[in-house]
Amino acid sequence: MAEHASSKPGAATHLLDEPLRCIVVTPEATVLDRPAEFIALPLYDGEIGIGRGHSPLIGRLGYGEMRLRVSAHETERYYIDGGFVQVVGNVVSVLTAEAIPAGEVDPAVAAEQLRTAHHQAATTEALLERRDRLEAQARAQLRIARHGSRSSPH
Repeated sequence: MAEHASSKPGAATHLLDEPLRCIVVTPEATVLDRPAEFIALPLYDGEIGIGRGHSPLIGRLGYGEMRLRVSAHETERYYIDGGFVQVVGNVVSVLTAEAIPAGEVDPAVAAEQLRTAHHQAATTEALLERRDRLEAQARAQLRIARHGSRSSPH
C-alpha cells in the first residue's frame, strides 16, 4: 500500500524519492503502465499537472490530451475520452472509455465526427447533451491530431 505524506514523519520526502507511475485502463485493457516524470491530464473543468509527491485526489476527466513527460527530452501524448483519475502515493490511475496515442488520432475522421455531431437534431435536453458531448470529443481529437504526434521536451 502506498504511503501517504501525513502517515509518518519523513513520508513526504520518501514520496519525492519514488518514481511516478501512470496506469491507464479502458474497459478493454490496460493501455499503459509506465514510469513518468510528470503527467498532465484534462479535467472536466480545466487541466491538472501531477508530479511526484502530489497529494491524494480523485478527479473527473474531460475529453482531451494526456501528456506524460517520460524524460527530459520525451513527452508521450494521448487522447483521453473522459473518465476518472486517482492519485495515491506516486501512482496515477486513469480510468477512461478510450485512450489513443496522439499519432493514431485521424484528423479527417475527427472532422467528420464533428460535422456529423453538429448536424444532429437536439430537440430535447438529452439530445442536446449528447450532441454537445460528441462535439467536445471531436474537437478534442482534432486539437490533438493537428498538434501531431511530436514529442517535445515538456
